[in-house]
Amino acid sequence: MRYVPVVGKTGKPLMPCHPARARELVRRGRALRRFNRGIFYIQLLDRADGVTQDIAMGIDPGSKKEALTVKSEAHTYLNVQADAVTWVSKQIEQRRMMRRSRRSRKCPHRANRENRARGGIPPSTKARWQWKLRICRWLCRLYPITDFVVEDIKARTKGQRRWDSSFSPLETGKHWFYSELAKLGSVETREGWQTKELRDGAGLKKSSDKLSDSFAAHCVDSWVLANWRIGGHTKPENTAVLLLAPLRFHRRQLHAMQPTRGGIRRPYGGTRSMGFKRGSWVKHLIHGLCYVGGTMRERISLHSLETGARLCQNARPEDCTFLSYASWRLKGGMPHSSHA
Repeated sequence: MRYVPVVGKTGKPLMPCHPARARELVRRGRALRRFNRGIFYIQLLDRADGVTQDIAMGIDPGSKKEALTVKSEAHTYLNVQADAVTWVSKQIEQRRMMRRSRRSRKCPHRANRENRARGGIPPSTKARWQWKLRICRWLCRLYPITDFVVEDIKARTKGQRRWDSSFSPLETGKHWFYSELAKLGSVETREGWQTKELRDGAGLKKSSDKLSDSFAAHCVDSWVLANWRIGGHTKPENTAVLLLAPLRFHRRQLHAMQPTRGGIRRPYGGTRSMGFKRGSWVKHLIHGLCYVGGTMRERISLHSLETGARLCQNARPEDCTFLSYASWRLKGGMPHSSHA
C-alpha cells in the first residue's frame, strides 16, 4: 500500500500520508498503529480534525465480480475487487423446500400463509447490493470519501411480461443502493458505454477474462469512473488490487436436511462458535492469522484467510486472540501489484 490511511483521535478519517510519514508519527508517539480487516492505518493522538481534500470512489458492479477504487486528484489510494454474493437465491429455494416438507411430517412448523404480494426487494438481490454497501461503509471509515460514481446497470426490456418482471428486482435494488449511498456522499451514475469511452480515452484495455484477479479485469473501470469525477491522472499510477471474498454463513436451521440413523435430524447452523462470532478474525498460537468457522465438541474450526481452506477442527478457544469481526476474507493475502 503506497499511502497509509489516517484517522483522528475521535476516529474521523483524515487524508492518507506516506508510509515514511506514518512511521515517523508512530516513532514520536503522536500516532498508534492500527489494523482494520487487512488494511493498516494510523490513529493520531493529538488531532481530531484536519483539512481534507475531495476523494472519489468509483464502483463497477458485476454479476460475478465487483470493483471499487478510492482516489484523490493526486493519488490512487486503493483498488478493491470483490467476489459477488451469488448463493442466496438457491439458499432461499432450499429453505422453502424444507419448510414445505415439514408440513407433511409431525414436526413443529408455522401455519401456512395465504399467497400475498411480496413487495420490497428479493433476498438475493438485496444481498448483492448490501455487500457493496458494506464495503463502501468500511472504506468510508478509513478515507474521507466525498463522492461516489457508479456504473449504472440498465435492465433491457422486451415488452414481454415474464421477461420484464425478472428485471424489476434489479432496478429496485440499485435505486435502494443509490439512496443508501447518498447518506455517505454525493452520488453520480455513468452508463456502460460512457465508461467505455472513458477507458478508451485513457488508452486502457479491459481484460476479456472476467474472472481474473488482475487490475485490467474490473478495477480499470472503477478507476476511470473515479478519475472522471476527481481528475488528476491520464494513466493509473497504482494498480495494486485488494481481493475480497464474502463469507457464507449458515443461519440456524430447525434441523439438517438429511436424517441420521434412526430418523433423527441433528441441529444445523448458527453464527456463534464457543463465544466467537463466526467469521471473526483471530490469531492462533500455531496457525497465526485466520478466521473462525464452525464448532464441534467444545472446539472450533479455523480457516485460512487466503484460500478459505479449513486449517483445523479442534482449536481451543483460549488459544485464539480475537482481532475483529468480519464478513469477508482476503484472497491471496495482502494487496499485491498487477499491471494492466
